[in-house]
Amino acid sequence: MTTEIVSLVTPGADACGRLPVEHGEFVRQILDRVGDKWSLLVIANLHDGPRRYTDLQQAVTGISQRMLTLTLRQLGEDGLIARTAYAEVPPRVEYALTPLGESFLQVATSLVQWASTHHGEIREHRALALARGGHGETS
Repeated sequence: MTTEIVSLVTPGADACGRLPVEHGEFVRQILDRVGDKWSLLVIANLHDGPRRYTDLQQAVTGISQRMLTLTLRQLGEDGLIARTAYAEVPPRVEYALTPLGESFLQVATSLVQWASTHHGEIREHRALALARGGHGETS
C-alpha cells in the first residue's frame, strides 16, 4: 500500500501528496469557505432547486440574517450559487446551485448526512472527554 501512495506523490507536492505546492494556499482557502457550517447547510438546502432568501433562512436553523447574506455572497463569488432577481412587484430573488455547485452537492450532502448520522456518537465521545477532565477535546 505504501508503494501505491508513494507512486501518486508528484515532485513539488505538499503533505496531501497529490496537490502541487503552488496550489496549496488557494485550495485551503476553498476548503475553508465550502467547509464552514453555513456554506454546507446552504448548499445542501438548495438540492431541490432554487429557493428564496426567507425559505433558506427558515431551512438553515440558527443562521442569522447577516451570516446568511454573507454566506450567499461568498458562495456566489466562488461560482457555487447564482442569484436571480425578478423584476416583479414585490421584487423576488432566488438562489440556486450553478453547475459548479451541483458538482459539489454530493460532497456537501454526504458531509451533512454523516454529521446527522453520527452526532449521538460524537456527543458521547465529547462527554467522556469532558468527564476525564478535558474540555470536550481528545488528547
